[in-house]
Amino acid sequence: MNVQYILLDDSNPEHRDLSIYRTGTINRVKLEDKCYKAYSSIEIKANDYAAFFHYNVAEKLNALPFFSESGNGLDSWDESFLHNSSLAAMKKIIEECRAEINPEKGETILLGWQDQPTGVAYMRKIDAAGFLAFLDTLMQFVEETAREGCDLEFIL
Repeated sequence: MNVQYILLDDSNPEHRDLSIYRTGTINRVKLEDKCYKAYSSIEIKANDYAAFFHYNVAEKLNALPFFSESGNGLDSWDESFLHNSSLAAMKKIIEECRAEINPEKGETILLGWQDQPTGVAYMRKIDAAGFLAFLDTLMQFVEETAREGCDLEFIL
């Protein structure tokens, strides 16, 4: 079988339109609010989104009591919430994940594939140093969220 390999390019609008091209948002919310309000947000860019799953950060964070409408916890293509009482544990998990990532080791990963009508493998280069910078930003966001007594909403 002939397979075409496509290395996703964030600057290519055709690549950004592919369903395999994923980004997300993390919002600071208060679950007890009567009306939904995001007090602050951070964006999860496509490289960081892929790295978040590639380096098993999402999987390890699922040890925490995330809740979502689907019941899958923290998962791709889902919205999930984490109560502020779990933010210290989240920070510890992120610190552990961060320690396992080599900033000098770039990787190319398989995001997904299709068989029909032709074989296509969608690939992405992971910027490990860039992802570590995202984790630093996330850690600061989590610390601020905890100080403000807020909760987190993940839209993946």
